[in-house]
Amino acid sequence: MSVTAHTSRTHVWLEGLGDWGWPGRAAPPEVLPPPWVPAAPARLGYATAGLGAAGDARPQTRLRPWRIFWTGLASAVLALCCALALHGSLPVSEILGSKAAPAPRSNAQSSAASAAATLPALVTVNRDSAGSSIAHVSFASSALDGRGAFLVYLPPGYSTSLEARYPVLYLLHGRDGHASAFLEVGIQRALDGLIASGAMPPVIAVMIQDRSSLQNWQNVGRRYSALYVVEVQELADRMLRTVPTRAGRAIAGSSMGGFGAMHVALANPDRFAVVESWLGFFDGLHGELQAAAPVIARLGLHAFLYGAEADPVALPEEDPNFAAELRAAGADAKGVIYPGGHSLGKVRQHLRAGLLFAGSSLLEAERREAIEQAHARWRG
Repeated sequence: MSVTAHTSRTHVWLEGLGDWGWPGRAAPPEVLPPPWVPAAPARLGYATAGLGAAGDARPQTRLRPWRIFWTGLASAVLALCCALALHGSLPVSEILGSKAAPAPRSNAQSSAASAAATLPALVTVNRDSAGSSIAHVSFASSALDGRGAFLVYLPPGYSTSLEARYPVLYLLHGRDGHASAFLEVGIQRALDGLIASGAMPPVIAVMIQDRSSLQNWQNVGRRYSALYVVEVQELADRMLRTVPTRAGRAIAGSSMGGFGAMHVALANPDRFAVVESWLGFFDGLHGELQAAAPVIARLGLHAFLYGAEADPVALPEEDPNFAAELRAAGADAKGVIYPGGHSLGKVRQHLRAGLLFAGSSLLEAERREAIEQAHARWRG
């Protein structure tokens, strides 16, 4: 997306709970999304120990040569570690140095109980007549250097079928948005209906909440929002009865979350088998696609991208164009331009299409993984 080509436009970002505009509801104009690799971010609006307000005068200290050397070396090591984590080579807990767990007790049962106690609570906030439920999770996030949170859709039968495992759809909200915006567009009812009709398999949906920022889903400063998505994914695999493999994971997002979903999927091609961008954009992601191409060619990737022809935010032609680049890398990718503009109403209108694509693609990824495992056993 070319930012300069949009400087005269105004838009409504896909935000949640009163910030976004339904069709026919006016919303204030806002600035365009920032280009990739943004400048130093403004204050996050969260209290951070040791950080002053923007513009604070700070005494200047002349660094000696040995301090410059060690500072540069430490920065290089941190950058390398973050790159390894984004590409799935190391777990987030190792990269970000999460607090060490207490030393295990001699009694194995006590140790297991202690490990379970470190998991955050899964608090049910809604249960509908179809038997699905919505739960909330809040936890201390190493990636955000603060609190993280997400909502969880648990399909009908989850609480009674204790042996079943479920694929997971991870959902990323728009800029300055809310995870609950996906509930506002009716994702619980839509999933209930599609699962009940057999149109898609039972899935878990994890709606991740990022902090409000112009840089949602990006690693900026002390806030690693892209790594945070991987942190939530690893936590979900520990807390829930997920299918804990690449073939059991899909990621999608709306608007800025569409950018985030593609960014995280390409940075972690060995973690996600399905990616969807709803009214998103792809600034700076061509290099990430080139880096991920060998893994995509080997493991495959299912992608569904759609834009809106009257969208004043993201150029709609980017969707079929980027889908073509994905196909050239070996992905099964579909790019679509729908009529209309940039709103949560548009996401609601095409929610069923996005969910059906995720469901069928997860089944296909599971079949491919089973075939590859059978071939590996035969070769072994």
